[in-house]
Amino acid sequence: MWALINIGIQYVLPHHLLSGLMHRIARCSWRPWKNMLIRLFISRYKVDMGLAAPSSPDEFLSFNDFFTRGLKPGVRPIASIDGGLTSPVDATISAAGTIEDNRIFQVKGKTYSLEELLDGDREHIRYYQNGNFITLYLSPGDYHRIHIPIDGELQSMAYIPGRLFSVSEATTNKIDKLFARNDRVVTTFRSQIGMFSVIFVGAMFVGSMETVWHGQITPARNRETHKWRYDDASGNIDFSRGDEVGRFNMGSTVIVLTQRDKIRWDSGCVAGKWVAMGQQIATSTESTGNG
Repeated sequence: MWALINIGIQYVLPHHLLSGLMHRIARCSWRPWKNMLIRLFISRYKVDMGLAAPSSPDEFLSFNDFFTRGLKPGVRPIASIDGGLTSPVDATISAAGTIEDNRIFQVKGKTYSLEELLDGDREHIRYYQNGNFITLYLSPGDYHRIHIPIDGELQSMAYIPGRLFSVSEATTNKIDKLFARNDRVVTTFRSQIGMFSVIFVGAMFVGSMETVWHGQITPARNRETHKWRYDDASGNIDFSRGDEVGRFNMGSTVIVLTQRDKIRWDSGCVAGKWVAMGQQIATSTESTGNG
């Protein structure tokens, strides 16, 4: 009953106004305030500060600076694999599988279409027909930077405006087409396994997303779909596996899409399993001779 009430309230909340307020609060640099928030958060979510760089609350400029903290060198080794994928984030797997009839699994009894997720972009829909997907949920206590899962050359980026529903398990189980309804940023790359996309999905209090090549994308003054092309730019924008490509200023969900018959999810890649950034999650079918 309480879960249903909570979800009902979410439909009427001013999502973007609340996220805008959180954006301001999280960037307050007044030392007593930001230190109190950071310490409360560390205690509430059992954050392992032994992995963080820096590791003391006093060293962060603001709560957001803490939330988007880096990691100490070597604590997230990048798996060395030929053509497979490593996890782009520290996260819990919500779902992984194949895209069947252009539909992506959300939870039992709920799916959404490629067309809905990609806002009708025919070029990208064509890339991923009958391809593969993985949905990765970043809990509040997780590391919140996003890294590229395989060497890639940036091709395009799109901002697709939407709502900012929570992406908690309870909400994901109840709200239809959740990931295709929230704000999202679709980044697309060319690689040895063809085209792939890393999609940042916004959520409640997650009104700010950014990439390393563009900077902050949301919150956006003009809440309309916007697209950028990089495949015809002078000078390629290339990334090596494990390079940072973006971050959430507060946490949410990442979806990775790959083309048909290019990769196979590892047997341990199942819903409910926590994976570390840099951990192997998929093998290339071509490198194993099965493509």
